[in-house]
Amino acid sequence: MNLGLTSALSLAFPNVLPICKPQFKNLVVQNPYWIAGFTSGDGCFFISIAKSPFTVSGYTVLLRFQIAQHNRDVELMKSFITYLECGRIEENSKSSMVYFVVSRFEDIIKKVIPFFDKYPIFGIKSMDFKSFKNVAKLMQGKAHLTTEGLEQIRTIKAEMNTLREIE
Repeated sequence: MNLGLTSALSLAFPNVLPICKPQFKNLVVQNPYWIAGFTSGDGCFFISIAKSPFTVSGYTVLLRFQIAQHNRDVELMKSFITYLECGRIEENSKSSMVYFVVSRFEDIIKKVIPFFDKYPIFGIKSMDFKSFKNVAKLMQGKAHLTTEGLEQIRTIKAEMNTLREIE
C-alpha cells in the first residue's frame, strides 16, 4: 500500500486514482497513552551483550528502546524527543525507515522506565518492557559487572521479543 497499487491491481481497478497522504508539521503529542499504544505496536526494547576489552567481565551490556516508522513520519518521531526530553533520530535509507532511539542509560532509568510505569503498555510487549526494566535494575546495582549477573541478564534476554514463548 505504501508504494501504490501493483500493476495487477491497477489493471483490475483502472478508475481508482491515488491520493496524497496529508503531511503534518509541528506535531505535538497530546496524550501520553498514545505513546504507550504506539510503542505496543511499533516499539521495541532491546538488550545487547557485546564483547568489550574495557570491562572486567570482558562484556558490556547496553539497553536500547526504539520506535520505528516509515521515513515520511520523521516529524512524528521528532515529537517523541520533545515530549520525552531524550533520544535521537536514526534513519535507514536502505529500508526507508526512521527510528526514535533512546540508549543513554540515564535517560532509560530516569525517563523511559518511569514513563511506561505511569502509562503502561498492554499486550505481549508489556512483558518485554518488564524484562527490560529488570535488566536496568540489575545494571543499576552493577550486577552486569559480575559473571553471575551477566548470566542472569543473558537468561532474561533469551526470553524477550521474538524469542519469547507465548503461553
